Amino acid sequence: MNKFLNIFSVPDLRKKILMILMWLFVFRLLAAIPIPGVDPLRLSQFFSSNQLFGFLNIFSGGGLSNLSVMMLGVGPYITGSIIMQLLTIIFPQLKKAYYEEGPEGRAKFNRLSRYLTVPLAALQSYGFLNLLISQGAIDPLSFGALINNVIVISSGSLLLMWIGELITEYKIGNGVSLIIFAGIVSRLPKIITQGIATFTPSAIPTYLAFIILSVVIIAGVVFISEGERKIPVSYAKQVRGNKMYGGVSTYLPLKVNQAGVIPIIFAISLLLFPQFLAQVSSVISPELSLKLNAIVAKVFNNLLIYSTIYFTLVVVFTYFYTAITFDPQEISKNLQRAGGFIPGIRPGAATAEVIKKTVGRITLFGALFLGFIAVLPNVTQIFTGIKSLTIGGTALLIVVAVALETMKQLESQLTVREYEGIF
Repeated sequence: MNKFLNIFSVPDLRKKILMILMWLFVFRLLAAIPIPGVDPLRLSQFFSSNQLFGFLNIFSGGGLSNLSVMMLGVGPYITGSIIMQLLTIIFPQLKKAYYEEGPEGRAKFNRLSRYLTVPLAALQSYGFLNLLISQGAIDPLSFGALINNVIVISSGSLLLMWIGELITEYKIGNGVSLIIFAGIVSRLPKIITQGIATFTPSAIPTYLAFIILSVVIIAGVVFISEGERKIPVSYAKQVRGNKMYGGVSTYLPLKVNQAGVIPIIFAISLLLFPQFLAQVSSVISPELSLKLNAIVAKVFNNLLIYSTIYFTLVVVFTYFYTAITFDPQEISKNLQRAGGFIPGIRPGAATAEVIKKTVGRITLFGALFLGFIAVLPNVTQIFTGIKSLTIGGTALLIVVAVALETMKQLESQLTVREYEGIF
């Protein structure tokens, strides 16, 4: 509480927080402005019956469910960033720019991600509008109206990307993450209202169990998000001139959940593919498209089947993303160059093998936990039968991760100012 009050006692920090709140208010205001020709009732029915679009609605901060000018949210920018991360595997020049050229390389990398956001926003807006039209969620649009809406929606996504970067410059949390955070938190009043509306005295034990489980699961998410395996590392003593360097012992921290929520995003993207494929097949044969849509709807409307596929994909993609972003060979080389070594292990290939095995073991726990949290809302819905009572899920992971990161940055800013006051 003292730290919280100290934040507002520092004029510079207070100004930054107020500016961030102002930009988040602008985002929520724009997210409430729908594009022309929207029937809110039909849209609400469509999103309540579709698990995948309900997930994408989280990332748009509720903008997708009312087809606002911010309906894509920061989705195209996130997709562009993921594609750029994957391209670093194919093109060594990009990897060198991102990992070795320092701030200039990362700035170049981010600039390319922004350029990629433009065509992705146009393609996603066009695809979503056509899909919603084919599903009967919105009325058919003329070609001119369709292109006009694509331009408006794409511009909204680019504007939101710009707002996110402005927020990041204040160095109190990541702008894109805070925008997603604000979108998720904005749904809380509606969830609480639904819970009160469906409340009955006979359901008191269910609600009490829900509150207790919620606290336990949030604590578990924090524990896993902050959890790390510490590998001891020692540095050999080196004599340079008349001075001796090294001879210290430290550790190499390996996060239990190296991949964050990226595997969930990958899994959802893959789960969306059959729906888009069913829509595209209408060009070849309308009858084939209807059959494919019926099969996809039957599979994904079954919570048990959907949850099993979802869980499996999250676990697989956790291993995949960890493998492409975490290179034991590179870490081993960096340790060897710095004169570091793991006690009892030879530098080089043996060190890389130890790191690889350790990462494989802890990733298993991280992957299983991530998959469990991802499908937990469906599991609670299956057992309780109450849609408003859902524990866990991607939203909870994002909220916890963003809250922890923002808290750390605020504490670092307070610490710096304390030292400035001392000196």
